[in-house]
Amino acid sequence: MSASNISDDGLPVTLFLTGIPGLEWAHIWIAIPFCTMYVVALAGNAALILVIAMDNALHAPMYLFLCLLSLTDLTLSSTTVPKMLAILWLRAGEISFSGCLAQMFCVHSIYALESSVLLAMAFDRYVAICKPLRYTVILNHTIIGRIGLVGIFRSMAIVSPFIFLLRRLPYCQHHVMAHTYCEHMGIARLACANITVNIVYGLTVALLAMGLDSILIAISYGFILHAVFRLPSRDAQHKALSTCGSHLAVILVFYIPAFFSFLTHRFGQHQVPKHVHIFLANLYVLVPPVLNPIIYGARTKEIRARLLRLLHLRKISI
Repeated sequence: MSASNISDDGLPVTLFLTGIPGLEWAHIWIAIPFCTMYVVALAGNAALILVIAMDNALHAPMYLFLCLLSLTDLTLSSTTVPKMLAILWLRAGEISFSGCLAQMFCVHSIYALESSVLLAMAFDRYVAICKPLRYTVILNHTIIGRIGLVGIFRSMAIVSPFIFLLRRLPYCQHHVMAHTYCEHMGIARLACANITVNIVYGLTVALLAMGLDSILIAISYGFILHAVFRLPSRDAQHKALSTCGSHLAVILVFYIPAFFSFLTHRFGQHQVPKHVHIFLANLYVLVPPVLNPIIYGARTKEIRARLLRLLHLRKISI
């Protein structure tokens, strides 16, 4: 790294993202399905937000949380995919160090926020099924707004220290990162110093944020399933399980690739090939935004009906 690429505070002026290591020859072809998925994510989530915003009947807590989920999906994919495609198609991997930190902050904070939204959706299903008579009292619009604000504050509060932890490190001659977007441990591993503090804090954040969220979601669904199987009507049981099934599918799509990528990045670097890890890291910012609107659009009768009405299609029996 030339001296001109070192700022006055000793940090690199720019970093260079190389894409998916070992698959450089296939970058152009890999970018095609990634671009397709991004377009589907934009269209699907924008349609969900539009349908929910335009129909007062869909302003119930469940749909408001779904709208917030779609907003986080749109932001997450739009924060990473345009630069990802520029790297894969145009080899435009250069990014300022400050821009890299900003992208890292957005990716991790939005991901933490999405975990909060999924927890809120699990709480919504718990109240709807276990305490139906108090549903509108417990989850009114004021409470939903507060839940959203707490989720935003929590995600920003736990991710902000990443910036200071990365800025304190010396980077010497290292400025080339084998990735398609900036994330905490990818930047930290460029440093020519001990990064134990970064590793420990990153692990702590993952366990106390997404790890705790997933445990609370599991507990909520334990209560939900207990209540569902005590319902006297088979039809009521089927309806409740169908609604919860959509949410469980979204939870699995979100947490499984995220935890796999997180654990391999910290503990399985020598067991999992680098290109596999980077490829999966790309999928976990693409797959949830693509599948979430498809899962809810396909399994939620009210959204399907209103989407068809919005598109001026003939109403069909479901």
